[in-house]
Amino acid sequence: MDMRNEATHLARNDQARAAAAQKAKAEFLTFRLGAEEYGIDILRVQEIRSYEEPTRIANAPSFIKGVVNLRGVIVPVVDLRIKLGCEKVEYNGFTVVIVLNVHGRVVGAVVDSVSDVLELAGDLIKPAPEMNTTVDTGFITGIASVGERMLILMDIEALMSSADMGLMDGAAQNLQ
Repeated sequence: MDMRNEATHLARNDQARAAAAQKAKAEFLTFRLGAEEYGIDILRVQEIRSYEEPTRIANAPSFIKGVVNLRGVIVPVVDLRIKLGCEKVEYNGFTVVIVLNVHGRVVGAVVDSVSDVLELAGDLIKPAPEMNTTVDTGFITGIASVGERMLILMDIEALMSSADMGLMDGAAQNLQ
């Protein structure tokens, strides 16, 4: 094989590897907040529990509902519906808490309901549109269309470690 053919062959291999990486599949737990459906990396999910009223903490922001004791671990519970500004927040039989492992800490996230686990190929995920808004949308990693469903994919670690959440330890906050 001469140098030109070898270079062409290597370039094709690189393109094939890039295309394969683009199509790499990832699994997302999907859940509902109001009328919208969201997806988070399944690897961050520890378990899904039915909603139980947490113990309220004085002077906590309204979206931090309190804490629960999960097998000896005190877990802060964040209502994502309040955090993300959903119009209606009601607790019913479908309301669940997704127990997450975020930066080595266990955190509960209250959502309206859990839908399913979806495996999405990279080419199904489109970048989130840029928006001029005062709301931080930096935690949105992309949008995926699955049939008639539109999924908002979020980086739950970025959302849970934002400054207003207060869930990171001091050393990690200093790094940001």
